[in-house]
Amino acid sequence: MRVLSIQSAVAYGHVGNSAAVFPLQRIGVEVMPVYTVNFSNHTGYGAWRGPLIAPDDVRDVITGIEERGAFTDTDVVLSGYQGGEGIADVILETVARVKAANPGAIYSCDPVMGNAKSGCFVAPAIPILLRDRVVPAADLITPNQFELGFLTDTEPDTLESTLVSADLIRATGPRTVLVTSVERPDRPEGTIEMLAVDDRGAWIVQTPMLPMKANGSGDVTAALFTAHYRRTGDAADALARTTSSVFDLLTRTYESGARELQLVESQEAYAHPSMQFTVQQVR
Repeated sequence: MRVLSIQSAVAYGHVGNSAAVFPLQRIGVEVMPVYTVNFSNHTGYGAWRGPLIAPDDVRDVITGIEERGAFTDTDVVLSGYQGGEGIADVILETVARVKAANPGAIYSCDPVMGNAKSGCFVAPAIPILLRDRVVPAADLITPNQFELGFLTDTEPDTLESTLVSADLIRATGPRTVLVTSVERPDRPEGTIEMLAVDDRGAWIVQTPMLPMKANGSGDVTAALFTAHYRRTGDAADALARTTSSVFDLLTRTYESGARELQLVESQEAYAHPSMQFTVQQVR
């Protein structure tokens, strides 16, 4: 499998491509990372150095990849946080060109815009751009519950309302939806869930909620679920594998006391997920 991953990059720590590439490689995926920024560290530190990469420069790198003939065996275009409006145009153009070269390719979009605790943390134009132009072009999306609500102008909280919202967004284009950070009012205390929905059904998985914030964990989740799902077409299996790997990554990070994901130290969790959580079919 070959993935063209258009995301940010940092030298110190793990977010964007610096979080997604290694787990994908560890499960046997060939990754072509294209950077949208090249920062010293993620912006959560409040200070960082390095350049935003101009959309035309990103486009130029992708054109060079195309000139090598790589689009014909590219299975997935993956995108995450989009810092500016111009990057969306580059991504959408790339998706069209990859699919022209390989009609079996899919576009997986993590529509990063915010979360329930901090609200939207991207430029005001980005959520609207994602909703109106980018998400409809995707085959698979991985919003958190808050982002799903924005994309559908709903307020998903229960399982039933989250399924309704997932179906609303599926009707606009993406047939497969992974909803992360699902927090139902009636869930057991100290737990959190993920929900996967496609044409075959819907599945949910519950894990303990660790008392930590981990920048980059969503990027790892989106990458692993996309790869597993593209490989097998089995949403339940992809959900089980991804949940196992990411939970073990987060557990190791939490126990280490480190601020950054213990990405390399957790590599066995990607290659050989322990499958410790039960996935329940809910539709």
